[in-house]
Amino acid sequence: MQTVADLFRLNGRTALVTGGSRGLGEEIAQGLAEAGANVYIVARREKWLLPAIESLRATGAKCDGSVCDVADPAQVKDTVRRAAESLGHVDILVNNAGATWGALAEEMPLDKWQSVIATNLTGAFLFSQECAHGMIARRFGRIVNIASIAGMRGSLPRGIHCAGYVAAKGGLIALTRELACKWAPYNIRVNAIAPGFFPTRMTEGVLPTLIEDLKQNVPLGRPGKDGEIKGVALFLASDASNYVTGQTLAVDGGSTAVTV
Repeated sequence: MQTVADLFRLNGRTALVTGGSRGLGEEIAQGLAEAGANVYIVARREKWLLPAIESLRATGAKCDGSVCDVADPAQVKDTVRRAAESLGHVDILVNNAGATWGALAEEMPLDKWQSVIATNLTGAFLFSQECAHGMIARRFGRIVNIASIAGMRGSLPRGIHCAGYVAAKGGLIALTRELACKWAPYNIRVNAIAPGFFPTRMTEGVLPTLIEDLKQNVPLGRPGKDGEIKGVALFLASDASNYVTGQTLAVDGGSTAVTV
């Protein structure tokens, strides 16, 4: 029987993290590297990518990465090939790349809706599909989708207006369940994390206005902090969760546990 320490160790495995150069993605990449994984970071812009790679390498981690539009099938295919050539076949995929657009649903520009869906949902499907070819052949794979509590429930009219983001994250949760069921025979586990509010580039414009609301409506009374996502991602990527698949784990200070 493996020890607890063994269950969480990722030595010899390669993890690909989309949106891994900043925010929660960078934290997850750091956590997987700390557990012994080789990490391949995918980002939209080189100016964010290169510092993240160097930061990880400075800790002794084996890390590489490339720029990729996650909604472009050709770029996704090329990225997975590059990751395998650089660090070995992809054992762990973290679909973290995300984007949003704020607008009333009745005023949402169609091109912005399509862009948000393409990044948050189609991109996750394309990377899962491409990585699955090798995972199926090897009978091993771990996919962790970064969803959101926004995809688990609606919000009152006074809340943030981002229908495309909500739809994409809800779709990602449904996709998580479907892929988990279909790929379980190949020993591929697929799970999702649904963060609540964390201080990231995506939330920096709205989070300060929500602090009082979080104090009142989140049981832990605050937004998430640095370091509070990577342990959850490691759990789902490691052997510690070998009998867990098709699940969405809310990391939200208890906000989805509250009923009104």
